[in-house]
Amino acid sequence: MRISRYPILPALILILAALAALPAAAEETGLSIDRDREVLFQVSTIDALLLAVYDGVLSVGELKEKGDFGIGTFDKLAGEMILLDGICYQVKEDGVAYVVSDDLTTPFASVTFFDHDETVLIEEAANLTELVGILEASLPSKNAFYAVRIDGTFPYVRTRSVPAQERPYPLLVDVTARQTVFEFENASGTIVGFWTPKFAAGINVPGSHLHFITDDRKAGGHILDLRVEGAEAELDLTPNIFMALPTAGEFFEVDLTGDLSADLEKVEK
Repeated sequence: MRISRYPILPALILILAALAALPAAAEETGLSIDRDREVLFQVSTIDALLLAVYDGVLSVGELKEKGDFGIGTFDKLAGEMILLDGICYQVKEDGVAYVVSDDLTTPFASVTFFDHDETVLIEEAANLTELVGILEASLPSKNAFYAVRIDGTFPYVRTRSVPAQERPYPLLVDVTARQTVFEFENASGTIVGFWTPKFAAGINVPGSHLHFITDDRKAGGHILDLRVEGAEAELDLTPNIFMALPTAGEFFEVDLTGDLSADLEKVEK
């Protein structure tokens, strides 16, 4: 695949003014700070993806240099990405998780090096909304980004994936209207994703954006709903964000000034 067709421009974005004095904040919270690891590295924006900017701009190999944990999608929107323990998986429209080669590219992804900072006990959550509510009530601050990992056996998980798209690319809300849905019962696996503050709307999904992969690493997808019982959520407070933005192609041409929150809500559910 030709990555050079859409070169990317790295742009360091200082998101959290309250955490500008990072070492001092670390002393107060007891966190161990490694500036190279405490970064959420993101390719493009969620609004660009909503507007059908699906061409891959960064290789999986390059992405893995920026983190060992994360989620996203692949060139032409071909399935759901799960990066876990340094291995990148692609859940295709058949629901099967495949280990991908480093030369596959992504149009949108979020990754970090996962370092456990906080633990939240999830005694019971009847659905995804309840799970997110429990997580949000336990966050040290709602003005920070968090990587979220939950390992366990889940009574119920419903996920989705979508096939690769062909030009002219349809909007994401139209693609997901025809998504393939998978259901798991008493499934042992790992939830991988992020919690994003509301002020970052348009950049990433405000609130939770979670994917799932089974323990045998053979199935999963983007989480639409689930039930959780007796699990511990591990959180990694990630106070810095670095964005790699395309410098050509549809990204330069698309209008990103509109409010796409209604479309995003449909896509996530």
